[in-house]
Amino acid sequence: MSKPKVAFYWCASCGGCEEAVVDLAEGILPVVEAVDIVFWPVALDFKRADLEAMEDGAIVASFINGAIRTSEQEEMAHLLRQKSQILVAFGACSHLGGVPGLANLFTREEILRFVYHDAPTVSDGPLYPQETWEAPEGRLELPRFAEVVRALDQVVPVDYYLPGCPPPVELVENAVAAILKGELPARGSVLAPDVALCESCPRRASKPERLSLQELRRPHQVLIDQETCLLAQGLLCMGPATRSGCGAACVVGNMPCTGCMGPTSRVLDQGAKALSGLASLFEAKTPAEVEHILAGVPDPVGTLYRYSVPASLLAVARKEVSHEPHGGH
Repeated sequence: MSKPKVAFYWCASCGGCEEAVVDLAEGILPVVEAVDIVFWPVALDFKRADLEAMEDGAIVASFINGAIRTSEQEEMAHLLRQKSQILVAFGACSHLGGVPGLANLFTREEILRFVYHDAPTVSDGPLYPQETWEAPEGRLELPRFAEVVRALDQVVPVDYYLPGCPPPVELVENAVAAILKGELPARGSVLAPDVALCESCPRRASKPERLSLQELRRPHQVLIDQETCLLAQGLLCMGPATRSGCGAACVVGNMPCTGCMGPTSRVLDQGAKALSGLASLFEAKTPAEVEHILAGVPDPVGTLYRYSVPASLLAVARKEVSHEPHGGH
């Protein structure tokens, strides 16, 4: 009897999710023994043609990490969806859009203009990339840089989500085991506890019954106590608006939660949830006092929506532009 086939693919992300697979350490050995990895281009010599040649549904489970930004990534997402029985959004970028999703605060034109024209390191330009080029050897093509960054389920149907930046090793192990045993929950589930991080925070007992904030401070501005609730110390911790399941790794490391596990199922917009909870703690009676507190968050969107702009209720930037970048070589 043949082993179940699995695949891994990397879209718009930093590569940390690929490292999460390697971080299984010796735990990866029984996985390799139990499955047949039929597509993992970053680690093994597989080609797109190998994937195209497979029968539809031949792959039991595909794990796609990274958001979708280019035409090639979108094509691969559709192809893996077609070839897979189960498609897993692996990590914060495929789950919610991730850090790459912050690019949606700018138009495609603005991004390309800065990178290829306005950046201080551009000394011989502008030289915009061309999507096609007729060379003596044949027609050369580059993937199209799309207008916006999208989460994986905004492109193809997703069966399960493994959150985190990157997904915690324990959750990866549990997910693989559940797939192999056929013990997965209902499709559409996030494979992590559906409670806020504060419920499992090791500092939970130190949180005051009535918490109030007169100012917000950034981690580099204060000597952080290693046992006291970070919010009680005036640090913006995303724990109240973030799903548990990471072992509170950042908090254990004496840093505030940044929200990479995404919201629980009861939250529509993680950033809005964090903001509303935070506002309820403000000890301010005048607009000036409110402004003083908010000054401690110089980048509100990058803080409250660090991983979730594409999946949020925020509208992406849709500024009018007069033309596409042109004139490249």
